[in-house]
Amino acid sequence: MSFVRGFVQETYAGKGRPSIDPIAFFKKLQLVMFFEGIRSERQLMRHAADRLSIRWFLGYDLGEPLPDHSSLTRIRERYGVEVFRRFFDTIVEQCQQEKLVWGRELYVDGTQVKANADVPLPLPVILSAAEHEELAAQNAARHDWITEQGKPQREVGGYYQRTADFKVSTTDPDATPMRLKSGGTHLGYHVHYVVDGGKARVILQVLVTPSEVMDNRPMRDLIFRTRFRWKLRPRSVTGDTKYGTIENIRALEDAGIRAYVPLPDWEHMTPFYGPSKFIYDAAQDVYVCPQGQLLRRFRTEQKAEKVEYRADAATCNACPLKAQCTSSEQGRQLHRSFHASYLERVKGYHHTPAYQKAMNKRQVRVEPLFAEAKDWHGLRRFRVRLLWCVNCEALRIAAGQNLKRLLKKRGWGRRPFPTEAMSASFWVVCVAYLSSFLEQRWFLVPIGSASSTLSTPCVSLC
Repeated sequence: MSFVRGFVQETYAGKGRPSIDPIAFFKKLQLVMFFEGIRSERQLMRHAADRLSIRWFLGYDLGEPLPDHSSLTRIRERYGVEVFRRFFDTIVEQCQQEKLVWGRELYVDGTQVKANADVPLPLPVILSAAEHEELAAQNAARHDWITEQGKPQREVGGYYQRTADFKVSTTDPDATPMRLKSGGTHLGYHVHYVVDGGKARVILQVLVTPSEVMDNRPMRDLIFRTRFRWKLRPRSVTGDTKYGTIENIRALEDAGIRAYVPLPDWEHMTPFYGPSKFIYDAAQDVYVCPQGQLLRRFRTEQKAEKVEYRADAATCNACPLKAQCTSSEQGRQLHRSFHASYLERVKGYHHTPAYQKAMNKRQVRVEPLFAEAKDWHGLRRFRVRLLWCVNCEALRIAAGQNLKRLLKKRGWGRRPFPTEAMSASFWVVCVAYLSSFLEQRWFLVPIGSASSTLSTPCVSLC
């Protein structure tokens, strides 16, 4: 853990009162908080003062005062997210050195985590014209999710408005309302993991975003940072339906990575014939319906990046299968994306054994890691507030999860058998037992004839 000092050297002054050793902060205090499931610095210090084993692990003598809990908070604020991310990256590097990272398959998923705040109130602040211009200029630049530490883009398209645009929590302004799976609404965040497909299930990337950010938005930045940061050449990336957007599929397929993601079931969204009933003729750029009629190009929607195909209205109205095909009097319509070739390629993966295996492995690669973090390490509800703080906490928990795999590989729990101590204990027990036996027994010592005996007490050998 000596590498920690190099990370934080710039955050310390050359003179002043002695501070807490960075190794003690990361290696000991943060690990104690992780493994013991402690929720606050106050509780951590009370726990360390109460248990001699923790005090010994931290390196403090019995009469030596422990650090104040406020010092740990100030240290975290001084370090910032960058130091915690470098700490996490270093643990992943050590896992990679121990051959725990496979790198041929990546699994991406996200989970909801409650914020340490209540439901927001209506936003009491109205932005000025200058602030609106500044916000628009910031949104014009390209958004990098990792560099921005999960902060969302605030541009508004059309008439769409987010709840967080007019409601804010004064306790945690970065947390946004989210609908819980169990019902109800609560402030929260989304925690995103990128997990290696190897048996060790090493977490390669972590990011926390407000709950209003859809899981598919930061996926590309997470995957490509993972790929270039650890010099991996993944063959496939597996995710659920939320990640199956055209932008994500295009980016992965263009990079030579198979996108193992389910696609929306367009076949059963309406009671009419689905798109699979129509055959596309690329040479003539038309669709052929089940009755052999043509659906020709009708118009192009540049903003939506799709082409609309429509059949002749008179032909459709006279068709005997119209009740099963469409209810429109204008003729049956179909839409084809500009990037339909990518979608058809992904649909072809769905019938392969590799895709089925990847979807089954996803259930035992990513989801158990979230369950482990929530049940054992306090990820069910963040204990801190603000986006950068919850990113620090998520990085600490993920680093601890990777550290458990690393220690298991290096021999955690397999200590040498204490031969000398066992031998000494054996002889102590033997002497004690023999002494007790001799003190309670009487020897029959023969005197004179064989038939005469004299009972004499034994003299203790000890």
